[in-house]
Amino acid sequence: MTSAIYAALSALLIVWLSLAVISVRRRHRVSIGDGNNAELKVAMAAQLNAVEYIPITLLLLFAVESNGAPWQLIHVCGITLITGRIIHACALRSDSMKLRVIGMQITIFTIIGLAIANFFYVPYSKLIKF
Repeated sequence: MTSAIYAALSALLIVWLSLAVISVRRRHRVSIGDGNNAELKVAMAAQLNAVEYIPITLLLLFAVESNGAPWQLIHVCGITLITGRIIHACALRSDSMKLRVIGMQITIFTIIGLAIANFFYVPYSKLIKF
């Protein structure tokens, strides 16, 4: 499955963001919550945002691939997902609102595109039994 590549890359991205949270926690000696620390709040927000958007996008990617979408579509959507998530995570950490918006737009449009693609690639003949 081609989409497994993007699941693996997404997992590595989440690990990278998690390690950033751990690093900030250690540096500021905050074990639970955010300790009202701005740097930790940003690191946690970047990680949480990835964890919020990546699973549904991967689910849609797996579904469209399972329903017979061409491998080129899977790669385009997977690369777009990873690109949007990296842009957003880096922008959050660098406090660039413009890049944050771009990263989120890429992510949202990928989700919408995959949702629509799933309607086209669902094997309707298996859903409706005559």
